Parts: sequence; structure tokens; C-alpha cells
Amino acid sequence: MPLHRRHLLGAAGAGLLLGATPLARAQAADTVRIFVGFPAGTTPDTLARKVGEKLVQAGHAKAVVVENRAGAGGQLGVTALKGAPADGSQLLLTPMSMLGVYPFTYKKLPYDPAADVTPVSLGARFDYGIAVGPGVPDSVKDIPGLMAWFKANPGKANIGSPATGSTLHFTAVTLGRAAGVEVTHVGYRGSTPALQDLIGGSLPALCSPLGTFLSHMTPNSKLRLLASSGARRSRFSPQVPTLAEQGFKDLVFDEWYGFYLPAKAPDEAVRRLNAALHEALKAPEVIETLHSAGMESSPSTPSELAAALQRDIKIWGPIVKSIGFTADS
Repeated sequence: MPLHRRHLLGAAGAGLLLGATPLARAQAADTVRIFVGFPAGTTPDTLARKVGEKLVQAGHAKAVVVENRAGAGGQLGVTALKGAPADGSQLLLTPMSMLGVYPFTYKKLPYDPAADVTPVSLGARFDYGIAVGPGVPDSVKDIPGLMAWFKANPGKANIGSPATGSTLHFTAVTLGRAAGVEVTHVGYRGSTPALQDLIGGSLPALCSPLGTFLSHMTPNSKLRLLASSGARRSRFSPQVPTLAEQGFKDLVFDEWYGFYLPAKAPDEAVRRLNAALHEALKAPEVIETLHSAGMESSPSTPSELAAALQRDIKIWGPIVKSIGFTADS
């Protein structure tokens, strides 16, 4: 894949920063590559670029290249890492789903989520939100009210999500089942067209990352955020109750991005990169960027990242199997 100039982060001036301390000079890699399985301008791409800038500024790398391997729902990013050298110079930033959900939705993957990656650190966490638009009466104030309206209007019991086969899709269906309502999922290609239909009134409800809705939470907005999905209310929408608070105590979901090295990466490479990522993810500029998208910076140990993945595999595996969805069908 050709590397465009805009993909090269901070090479100019890096030498000055590298000269700041002998330790920084000794540990700095010539070039670090971050594989992202989504196009430029998407949230994971933005996070990768912000972190890359900080890695250069702190002297952990002379330059960072973000390689967008978009396609196959994010699989190509993982596949690129699988074939990369395990010397600590090439890493992956990926949402949980490519490793924790895809094994249940695809009959065959071009990578082994357990054997082909080495966990390094969590990057960010975020909750989901469920909102309604002008297609739903103003009298609907909460999730129980929405489910009651769906029951009374089965032809309008539609909840959209940014992608068929996503955890957002499965959350919408699981919510309907928990409420005893036959909900129809409407899949979109991204949050933007789904949000347009929600605001336009043709889509009654939308389940999407919480950040999708934050800029629309104004007194004159056409949408109403009814719930968030985390274990506690989000700092970004403290006035909005969780699904658990509204009677759905088993529906506690979130999503995360994680950083990985290839399989068999040396322990020292993992340790150094983990320390560098912790430093980058605590930078005010990175935190501000994440907050603007409704996300929390969440650096972790490698074992904590591995545990997070195992936790979500146990959550989403049974849900996907019960719904019977396969991406190959």
C-alpha cells in the first residue's frame, strides 16, 4: 500500500526530541507502523494518529506511519499485523469486535484471534447510546416507554445500527428480546446515514456509539437520547440513565480499542511499547480528542487487555449464537 506524506507523523524535528535524553535515544525505533483496519478520518484512525504523534514527541520513535488497511469489516488490519515482523516496530489498533465477535459471525477468518496477536494495552473505552427521533412521539421518555410504543405499533418497531453484524446490532435485538418485543434491526453503512434517517423521522430508534449523539444533545434537537449501555451513567451524558437503571439489569455493554503486537513479540518489546502507550494515552491532547468522541482513555497492562477480550468473548458468543447471525449468509 503506498504511503502518502500525510501518513508520516512527526519525522521532522524528531531528532531534537530524541536528543533530549540518552534513554529516549536508545529506545527510539526508526519507524513504527500502526495498522488500522478502517479508512482515514474514522475514530480508530484519529486515535492512532494522535497516539503516533505522542510517540514521536516523547522520543519513542523517529517517525510513525499509520497504515489504513480498510476492508472486510476491519479484518485486513489484523491480517496485516499477522504478517508483520515481531520486533516491536509494527502494531495494530483494533476494536474488540475483530477479535472477540468475528469468530462467532464468520465461519472462517484469515487470522487466529488467540494465536496471531500479542496484547499490549487497551486504548479507549466507550458506551453505546439508544436514541429516538421525531418518528417516535414526544410522550416516549425512556426505554420502557419505547418498548411499549413498539408493542402498540409493531410495524414501526425498528432500531437501526451503523453496521449489520456489529455489537450494536446485537444490542438492539437483545434489548427487544429482553422487553418481549419483536424488534427489526435496520443495518446501515456507518453512523452518519443512520443518524440522518433518525433525525429525518424515517428511522424510529438508533443504537450507536454514545459519541454519535453528543453534538445533538441540545434543547432544540430532533433526537432524544433515552439510555446509555455502561455499568454506570456516562460522564458525557450524566442526565441519561443506563439500560440497567431502566429495568434491564443484564444489558451492560461497552466497546474498546486495543493495541496489539504480532505473535511471539519479545517481552521487552511489549514492555517498552506498553510504557510508551501509557504515556501517550495520558497526554491531555489525546484525552481531549477521545472525550470529543464520547470515549475514555484507558491504558492498561497486557494482561488486563487479554482479560477484557476474554470477558467479551464470554458475553458476545452466546448472544450471537442465540440470534443465529452469520456474516457469511
